[in-house]
Amino acid sequence: MKLNTVTMLVMLPLFWFNGANSDTISGEEDDIHITPLVHASVQLEYQGHIVQVDPWNFLGLVGAKAADLILTTDDSGHHLDLDAIAKLRKSDAPVVVTQGGANRFGDGIVMRNGEIREFMNVEVEAIPAYDIIPGEPSHPKGDANGYVVSMGGKRFYFAGVTECVPEVMELANIDVAFMPLNIPRGRMTPTAAAECVRIISPSIVYVYHYDQGYARRFAQFQAEGRELPEEKSIHNSLEQFESLLSGDGIEIRRGDFYPRTVPLLTR
Repeated sequence: MKLNTVTMLVMLPLFWFNGANSDTISGEEDDIHITPLVHASVQLEYQGHIVQVDPWNFLGLVGAKAADLILTTDDSGHHLDLDAIAKLRKSDAPVVVTQGGANRFGDGIVMRNGEIREFMNVEVEAIPAYDIIPGEPSHPKGDANGYVVSMGGKRFYFAGVTECVPEVMELANIDVAFMPLNIPRGRMTPTAAAECVRIISPSIVYVYHYDQGYARRFAQFQAEGRELPEEKSIHNSLEQFESLLSGDGIEIRRGDFYPRTVPLLTR
């Protein structure tokens, strides 16, 4: 059966995006703008300087600005997206890659676990990011980084994909933390993530990288998401995380990391 153009259009899902909404935190001389983009992708802006963490060209880089510095936490496509880097990188802007990602982006600056470097008055420390619970997908020690980014007098921790390993528990004086949740194999459950946040005690925390099936469902609208431990939904895992930190004096911010999709009904 042949389908005309109109029929084909109404059979396609219609996607609409919330846009990229920024939060702020006071810096030394000006506000620092924090823009959650998608999944593990975050933009920091301070006095016109842009830092992109794990930029991902999944939704067309909505809200993303040209970067003075790009940090990647791992070697997989939603952390080290060569297309996103090409589109966002300003001329000669440093691109930091992990040891595991060094072969995928030859023009990157490799930072190994524990290394500290400064880029245009932005200090970057590479924090080990790895698994404790064994099994695939595997994140071995040494391959990936989290980062502590110091700019505008504030310290931002981007955990990447990690469990609450000893090097993470040693972090101090973190103003804003981005922590993963619902990582496969039961890693960083709401309880584990909340306990980790309580240990490092940031002033503000975002959870990110918490809907592992989002990209799969977006590409195939009726795809089933992988069940979370204890049959939790994404929504109630977020609620549990927030409830566990209630009363700890840590501000919890929900970034809009997963722009919603709405199906267009067929005729």
